[in-house]
Amino acid sequence: MVRGVALAISLLIFSCAAAQDAKQNQPPRGIPHEAVFTRYSPLFGNAEILRRLLTPLAQEDVRDTLAHTGKTLSPYPIDLAKEKFLVYVPSSAPPSPRGFALLVFVPPYNHADLPFGWPAQLDRHGFIFVAPEGAGNTTEVVSRRVPLALSAEENIVHDYPIDPQRIYIGGFSGGSRVAERIALGYPDVFHGALLNAGADPLGGAYPLPSRDLFQRFQSSTRLMYDTGELDAINLGTDAGSAQSMQDWCVFDVETNEIPNADHEWMSPTAFGRALDRLLARDPPAPARLTACRSHLQAQLREKLDQAESLIATGRHADARKLLLEIDSRYGGLAAPRILELARSCGCGLPGP
Repeated sequence: MVRGVALAISLLIFSCAAAQDAKQNQPPRGIPHEAVFTRYSPLFGNAEILRRLLTPLAQEDVRDTLAHTGKTLSPYPIDLAKEKFLVYVPSSAPPSPRGFALLVFVPPYNHADLPFGWPAQLDRHGFIFVAPEGAGNTTEVVSRRVPLALSAEENIVHDYPIDPQRIYIGGFSGGSRVAERIALGYPDVFHGALLNAGADPLGGAYPLPSRDLFQRFQSSTRLMYDTGELDAINLGTDAGSAQSMQDWCVFDVETNEIPNADHEWMSPTAFGRALDRLLARDPPAPARLTACRSHLQAQLREKLDQAESLIATGRHADARKLLLEIDSRYGGLAAPRILELARSCGCGLPGP
């Protein structure tokens, strides 16, 4: 079984309350408030989360395991009636006729905070802010932190006028790492990510999604890395993550060191600057993006051809090792060919 799949299944197979679609009464604006949401979306259903966040071989392993055990995935991994969210809506009208901007924020601990001074910056930029409770670093990413963030976006968009081109995901520390993974898997929802003191490189830790989703991530997602100048560890991980983005043809990336700050929430001033820069998109030049994608595709094709040759010559153990490496590094970009090779390998890997 592909590593981590058994855990994903055990976390995702449980009963969930029936989805509801009731619009909440909107509380007064300009005051942080607690909300309970009721609206579900297939985007944070179990099947869609696994499709977007697991590699092709891991997805196939889930399907094989379910078939052999006779179990099924429940529709959703969370029961929204039991969840709470912190919401802040600016007191003034949206600055754009298309609506407010939206920042879904993933905290690193189980209580949601709106740091001192941030509301003034949210007002100035016309941002609604929403953060889930019970979504800290000790909770599971796939079965909890991801669907909570996605459900926050779904319900705020339903309840308030939101500009669909200005929807962003963000987080602090471990929450920033989750925000990066959500941005990668859901570029059709989030157009950028504000990564405060936490990031990882692409490939491996963060499996790449399907080709269509990843191309959208490359062409339309803006990434802002903001970390304190005294936070040496996370400045290093920022640099590694930002370089990996360049290597994977993701070019709308900006890194910033926050003066005199350590591993801590952004100050109101730093937060305001980050929002300014997040809104200032810099789309990649089409020719540069095309050339970079072609280079990556050639690298992947060479790896898959090598695996096919190993299978043809009966070196199944070597083929298995290489296919697992390809699956980890290239993720959804390797589908569907990697599944065809896994089926023909006869080396214990799942296949269609």
